[in-house]
Amino acid sequence: MKLYGIPNCDSVKKARAALLAAGVDHQFIDFKKQAPTVPQLKAWAGQAEWQQLLNRAGTTWRKLDTAQQALAVDEAGALALMATQSSLIKRPVVEWADGSLTVGLPALQKKLEG
Repeated sequence: MKLYGIPNCDSVKKARAALLAAGVDHQFIDFKKQAPTVPQLKAWAGQAEWQQLLNRAGTTWRKLDTAQQALAVDEAGALALMATQSSLIKRPVVEWADGSLTVGLPALQKKLEG
């Protein structure tokens, strides 16, 4: 399975610790070193709503000007914006071994419990 995120993100740190505690082996992919592509983001959006992938609560979103934020009015614009600024992607994103996808720490924790 693959866990995507940023190493210094608190949610990602907690996710990695939870996976370790549960004995779940995973590969970590750092968004800063290997940003997801538009096709990869589109595939994720096929499993989770693109609105769920877009982190509108973070510092990166707040630093965008109104014109840049307006690009996220639809899926194509939001995915293009996330592809150029990976910090806009809600973390962690997990591609599970069973083919499912979770976005965010609560979803990961729920998957581990279930």
